[in-house]
Amino acid sequence: MYDHLDELEAQSIYIFREAYRKFDNLAMLYSIGKDSTTMIHLARKAFFGRIPFPLVHIDTTYKYPEMIAYRDRMVREWGAELIVGRNEAALAAGTGPEQGRLACCAKLKTEGLAQLIDRHGFHGLFLGIRRDEEGSRAKERVFSPRDKNFEWSYKDQPPELWDQFNTSFAPGTHVRVHPILGWTELNIWEYIRREGIELCPLYFARDGKRFRSLGCMPCTRPIDSTAATVDEIIAELKTIKAPERAGRAQDQENAYGMQRLRAKGYM
Repeated sequence: MYDHLDELEAQSIYIFREAYRKFDNLAMLYSIGKDSTTMIHLARKAFFGRIPFPLVHIDTTYKYPEMIAYRDRMVREWGAELIVGRNEAALAAGTGPEQGRLACCAKLKTEGLAQLIDRHGFHGLFLGIRRDEEGSRAKERVFSPRDKNFEWSYKDQPPELWDQFNTSFAPGTHVRVHPILGWTELNIWEYIRREGIELCPLYFARDGKRFRSLGCMPCTRPIDSTAATVDEIIAELKTIKAPERAGRAQDQENAYGMQRLRAKGYM
């Protein structure tokens, strides 16, 4: 029987194929989290088992060791090309969250990503963001143009009425493509269960704690949870009241901080 997960999967695969047909020199941002891991699974379905573009990971050097070990193992299993980017100048200058979490994100993530895009000349980037994840992401488009500085004008975006996607942009436009924008957190976990997708072990409860969202060690805290399996996490999500990114400190810094950060090119 064709269900809501089949419908979401079919649309995401269509978006992947449409972007690949329309734009050259693409890459996919890989954060190591459940959303981008699900996106890789969808990309492999879209392109018959292969990933025809490199994965990009922006390494702040503050990630949990379990995340890096999982990333390296899965990339080998997928046979994927991985490009790791770092803002070496900012790291050498001692940039860290003690100078302000949003400022740290801007230096180590946004600028690190912009440097990598500029160095490799990527015309488009797939990202695993979702509208229900955070307020500024809810304003995004599936095909989202950026200016020459990779900045996002959230007040001036092309309409995508009735899921009719605009893929015609001026030459030189950098485009962010969001294949799972319409999925919810619960959709992602239901799909992970159905497809048997392996995730970073930090998502699963140990000693009464688990991570609902993965990020840098100084700015990400686990939630109280006993959910140690995918089934238990799905059951937990159906009753939990706290937002998904409640454990991400940078989201709590300023009411419009994330929107300003994303307008400057943050992922």
